[in-house]
Amino acid sequence: MTTPRVTMDLDKIEHNARTIVNLCRTRGIEVTGVTKVTCGQPDVARAMLRGGVSSIADSRLENIQRMQAAGVDTAFVMVRIPPLSAAGAVVETVDVSLNSEFGVLEALSDAAQLRDRSHDVIIMVDLGDLREGVWPDDLVSLVRAALALPGIRIMGLGTNLACFGGVVPSAENMQRLVALAVEIEQTFGLTLEWISGINSSGLELIAAGKMPARINHARIGEAILLGRETTQRKPWPDTFQDAFVIYAEILEINNKPSLPVGDRGEDAFGGLPQFEDRGVALRGLLNLGREDVDVDGLTPREPGIHIVGASSGYLIVDMTAAAEIFRIGDELSFVPNYGALLAAMTSEYVKKYPLSKDLRVDRQ
Repeated sequence: MTTPRVTMDLDKIEHNARTIVNLCRTRGIEVTGVTKVTCGQPDVARAMLRGGVSSIADSRLENIQRMQAAGVDTAFVMVRIPPLSAAGAVVETVDVSLNSEFGVLEALSDAAQLRDRSHDVIIMVDLGDLREGVWPDDLVSLVRAALALPGIRIMGLGTNLACFGGVVPSAENMQRLVALAVEIEQTFGLTLEWISGINSSGLELIAAGKMPARINHARIGEAILLGRETTQRKPWPDTFQDAFVIYAEILEINNKPSLPVGDRGEDAFGGLPQFEDRGVALRGLLNLGREDVDVDGLTPREPGIHIVGASSGYLIVDMTAAAEIFRIGDELSFVPNYGALLAAMTSEYVKKYPLSKDLRVDRQ
């Protein structure tokens, strides 16, 4: 098959989704599967749905539209604050959007009325991670203003943690979200359908039985796709960490010094990389580079392979411990972390191959 490529084991993704959904279900938490790291890959969305997620979320309208065009039949949630300029497209494309700005809510209201439909919104509140969300002090006034807008329905309250400031979900900040939800419900006579408190960083809290009962919705991507919780990137029990594998072809194998020879300046990316003197080493050159993937997020699967570095189009590996095993034209494989997978799925140069137990070849 073509290299570089990334394979997506749909059976492992489905299994991971079922594991996470079953855990959340024991605590009364509904799971929306997040596909944004795969750029809305339709087969991945279907695997998540088979595993029990109730809906699919993505951060890009283009990704959601791709899934819809491929016939993925489910409710869609937009998990990035909508741009004001795309209010009409948001109303036409997604069922639920996350919001924190009155101006955007106003535009969604206008767009919904123009199209004679109702659009559901979750108001996001910032509990300290300092990414999206209205500050708690301003929440009541925002909700009061939003309730006067026709064409939109406030279906929930949510927060996002761990993605920017690294603030982990705790019993205390989740209870703070619940308290804010109760305040909104009592102040305005509402019943919030979703209190959306967590992403993959909240699994430990759920498993420990410390998640407040009113938290009833989770937006889960990495734990399903890569089998890891996201506060320490620990493998989650009964999940696969290798549902995605990146392959590259060996273009060159040569014995070379392990230290550059000559006066040195900056590399192509403005850095000055450091090298360990390991004497003469067997170097492999692969057709995978920084234009394709976040090299720092790759873990070699084959024993004896050590990543030395990369340029825009090449990955350089030390193959000394695997001498005599590989030849020109052979492939090496790598398990990506979240950042590496995101880059590979976004790159047009990396081919995508969904796999399942019944079909282990390209489905594109």
